[in-house]
Amino acid sequence: MELILLENILNLGNIGDKVKVKNGYGRNFLLKKGKALRFNNENQEYVNKKKDELNKKNIELKNKFKEIAKLVNKKVFKFNKESKENGELYGSIKPKEVANLIKEKTNADVVPSQIILKNELNKLGEYKVDINFHSEVKAIISIIIEKIQSK
Repeated sequence: MELILLENILNLGNIGDKVKVKNGYGRNFLLKKGKALRFNNENQEYVNKKKDELNKKNIELKNKFKEIAKLVNKKVFKFNKESKENGELYGSIKPKEVANLIKEKTNADVVPSQIILKNELNKLGEYKVDINFHSEVKAIISIIIEKIQSK
């Protein structure tokens, strides 16, 4: 499927780029979320006319995310979880839990889909987690998982 991007998308392209993507990704994500238009001459002209406006909107979005990134970058977030004797948790920590903890501690709005887990958070210890706010704005946080101290 050929599309024209309406915003910068990491590992795909920038505003106005013609990209070729798989049908499901194009239909279910890019088109549905308003991040792209189907490629045809009419849409190409539309994007060329609107490019300045789209770039301005992109810069505003990027600046908003930079502010949020400043709040969370290099911060440490702690989870206290029950674990087995070998240090494994009874359930892994999901991006939604991480997003909720960040919101609780810093009042920063982070969407679970922005949280990139390289490893499953299923053992006690410290993990580095990337947060991808925008194609040009990222933050790295530390997650520490400690055992709940029994009384």
